[in-house]
Amino acid sequence: MDETSQIQPPDSFAALFRSRAGVLKTPIAEVVARYELCEDLACHLVEQAQTLYYSGNSSEEGVLLGFHAGLSDEGSVVSPAEAGWVVQRLAELLEWRAPQLPPPVAAA
Repeated sequence: MDETSQIQPPDSFAALFRSRAGVLKTPIAEVVARYELCEDLACHLVEQAQTLYYSGNSSEEGVLLGFHAGLSDEGSVVSPAEAGWVVQRLAELLEWRAPQLPPPVAAA
């Protein structure tokens, strides 16, 4: 994406900020900052997800869908698209099967 940045967001994340034609709609510095936030959030949620799962209150899918619901709420620090990416990344970090996420709700 940017040769001057040492942090290169994966294509799966950068795609959240591209037009249908593949053109980046957001300044690269902002994309990198958003990526760092989302990656840190996914890493931070690993232990909480394991705790919820091993306490027997939910399945892997239930834990991930619960996090997605919370991250998708109005007032969240991440956008609905970023929330989906965080949950997909969290599933990857946990080596769990990623759930089918509900489509993002359009803003009113």
